[in-house]
Amino acid sequence: MTRVWLDAMEWACCGDPFSVGDDVDFVIEHRTPFDGFVRQLGAELAATVDAFEARHPEGSTDDRVLGRVTRVQIVVQESIESFALRRPGHGAPPDAEMPAEGELWPLPGRDLGNGFFIGNRPSRWMRVSAPVPEAVELVPSHSVPGERPESDDRVTEDELNGPEPSERRLRIRRGWLVDVEETHL
Repeated sequence: MTRVWLDAMEWACCGDPFSVGDDVDFVIEHRTPFDGFVRQLGAELAATVDAFEARHPEGSTDDRVLGRVTRVQIVVQESIESFALRRPGHGAPPDAEMPAEGELWPLPGRDLGNGFFIGNRPSRWMRVSAPVPEAVELVPSHSVPGERPESDDRVTEDELNGPEPSERRLRIRRGWLVDVEETHL
């Protein structure tokens, strides 16, 4: 049995859904947990992971885990979301001038003519998310991506332009632990 870590950030963009009982072929980037993983999710959980899958490996790798999925667990972590006033260089152009108190950042863009305009405006507040170390829950699932056990009370884009939003405690899906009964070709 091989336990494979699938990172939620990488699977947010790509990766085909699969379920317990399906055959999988995972490209493995490394087999030992990196320090940030251990700090964030805890040494106890890290010690159970045999391989770290990569949707987009940084280098070429022939390391793979092939086999049948026997168990899936969603890894959910408590996180504290707070807010910091946006400053030049932090999502706004480095040479931008801070808007006056209560004003929005200017809307940079381009007039394409015929009533079409493209552009965007940085929000007044930036999200600052800090995971609570080792505040992790394993939620049984039948599939990846599976259920969404995260908190739904995130701050909206409109709230990011008003007064400072209050700090929130959220549950965020960090990834999956997938147990694979390996088959050797």
